[in-house]
Amino acid sequence: MATMAQVATLAGVSTATVSRALSGKPVSEEVAEAVRLAAAELDYTMDRTARSLRRRYSDVLALVVPDVENPFFTAVARGVEDVTREAGLSLVLCNSDDDPAKEARYVEVASQEQMAGLILAPAGPEPRLDPLLRKGRTIVVIDRLVDAPLDHVVLDNHALGRIATEHLLAQGHRRVACITGPRETSTARDRADGWAHALSAAGCAPDPDLLRYATYRVDGGRTAMLELLDLPEPPDAVVATNNMVGVGLLRALSAGAGRGAPQVSVIGDLPFITSDVPGAVTMSLRPREMGVRAAQMFVERLQGMTGEPRRVVLDPTTPEPLTRLLTGGDAR
Repeated sequence: MATMAQVATLAGVSTATVSRALSGKPVSEEVAEAVRLAAAELDYTMDRTARSLRRRYSDVLALVVPDVENPFFTAVARGVEDVTREAGLSLVLCNSDDDPAKEARYVEVASQEQMAGLILAPAGPEPRLDPLLRKGRTIVVIDRLVDAPLDHVVLDNHALGRIATEHLLAQGHRRVACITGPRETSTARDRADGWAHALSAAGCAPDPDLLRYATYRVDGGRTAMLELLDLPEPPDAVVATNNMVGVGLLRALSAGAGRGAPQVSVIGDLPFITSDVPGAVTMSLRPREMGVRAAQMFVERLQGMTGEPRRVVLDPTTPEPLTRLLTGGDAR
């Protein structure tokens, strides 16, 4: 069986450099390639178990998200996996169902299994991270803010709500509703605040009856839309603050779509074609970019980066006509 020393001799580097290169730590691309070729020629594989015992953590990290069925988080996971795989790490995907207790259990498992750390889209503002923090494990938070000194990658949610609403106001609508997520969720509150800000700036006082807090699920969007349609004076336009809420409200409208249906602005990419409601637009959130950036921050911390926690805020994009999805060919 080949040894690390033999790989180092063949590659013309030190054993420490071999260890760094095969662990995904920073070395020049030329050195990394020489080490990879030497290891392949000698059929050398690092003893990961022994290395994990020395480091006291494994080459595995967990990605915990609220809803693995939501294509937004599927794309996030793809971005995370692409980066962590290149760094020699393996990824475990966990679904919290927006349940803090279930999320806490996954954190405990990550600690018990000596995982390298966690990338977390939290179910609430105060996730129970102590089992990992006590061990000094790496944690990066995505999508939603938590009150803890950790690296974050989030969207500019206030701007998303504002831009989606401004688009509808520019079409001449004044009675614009907003269907957002759970009240305790930072993304839901911030996007609703953006909605209210845009209305106030346009001289339209936000109507509390037109703001609906729901689950970030299809059923939540559908139920809230039906409630809005039952108002004595229904809205003439609606902002859906995430993709699954958008699917739900479009389903509610589709049966009676046509004259008088409110115009819709959806924050997020719709996962599939749901309706022929005219005039609907979507705002792409580039979730894979969120996953890539979070994974890069995770690897940097794992490799020894120190300093104050960082917060990356991804810029929102402008609305795009939903009709482009309806006619564009890729209807997934």
